[in-house]
Amino acid sequence: MLKIIVLEGDETGQELLEQSIRVLDPSLLGLELELVHYDLSLEKRRETNNEIVHEAARAMREAGFGLKAATITPEGRDDVGSPNRILREEVDGKVIVRTGRRIPGVVGPVSGVYHPISVVRMAVDDAYGAKQWREGEDDEESAFMTMRISRSTCRAVAEYSFMFAERIGAKVYGGPKWTVSPTYDGLLKEEMDAAAAKYPDVTYQPVLIDALYAGLISGAADSPLVIPALNRDGDCLSDLVMPMFGSIAGAESVLLGFDADYNVEVAMAEAPHGTAPSLYGKNLANPMAMLLACGSVLSYAGAKGHEGADRASRAVYESVLEATASGVKTIDLGGHATTSEFTDDVLERIKTKMEVWSSLGSR
Repeated sequence: MLKIIVLEGDETGQELLEQSIRVLDPSLLGLELELVHYDLSLEKRRETNNEIVHEAARAMREAGFGLKAATITPEGRDDVGSPNRILREEVDGKVIVRTGRRIPGVVGPVSGVYHPISVVRMAVDDAYGAKQWREGEDDEESAFMTMRISRSTCRAVAEYSFMFAERIGAKVYGGPKWTVSPTYDGLLKEEMDAAAAKYPDVTYQPVLIDALYAGLISGAADSPLVIPALNRDGDCLSDLVMPMFGSIAGAESVLLGFDADYNVEVAMAEAPHGTAPSLYGKNLANPMAMLLACGSVLSYAGAKGHEGADRASRAVYESVLEATASGVKTIDLGGHATTSEFTDDVLERIKTKMEVWSSLGSR
């Protein structure tokens, strides 16, 4: 039995989650599948002082798979904050993978970008959670921040980048600003170089992050790319890469936790966008990222031996992209389909694929 922990969220994030899990119907996919829900809405997090987040994280670590809706992060210093830090720490999530890919039927703002670009960033450390303080007054006031990264996290980013690049036939490209910060940024660069030596068949082109930004919009993406990154660098890169293909809603984000050999132990997929309060209740938001997140979780389940999960994942991915190729698009992609209409179309395509593959005896 494949168990997926479903982490509910807020506003449009919750609405998109509810639409996306329609594709995780066991009768539709032909899978033994159980969805276990945890309410991570802001109201519930406040009510339980974040204990619900810890419970969900423990359940996800045991199950190995999670699907998360976007959640509200309150601004108050004494409020419950974001659940993401708790989830990442409790499942020992080291890496976040976000892949921008061409959306069929959609012309992106950057011409000539056709190959997928995957950003593999740290899920912990760096600028996030750093100690910050100020000293002095008026014009003499100064701000300080103490950041840290660990070799183990750098190694996880580098190792998975090369493993992933080898699997999909991509080039490992980019890197941090190691010339300016040879001690800090240099730690990731050292692990990138070490991983490159272990994967001689993977093309490796390290460049400083400023050259990386320039390269992405000037032709460097002439083949599939995998980009290892520090936490904040990767966060910024993701927000550049996704819109290069037409929409930030066109790809999923996956948090990964590993065993000692960098085999995936926990995979939690979500949409990279937020709760979109301006679209709440309007049935207009693009559900692609959450639908693809479902496909991604199924893919990792297939890699861990859950029978039928690979085929189900393929059906979800193909159906989402075929929908846009046929002209079924939400307003952000220049179409007229509502959230539920887009999902309805994807469900019909999945149903047809599963029936055809079954009649052909395909596995």
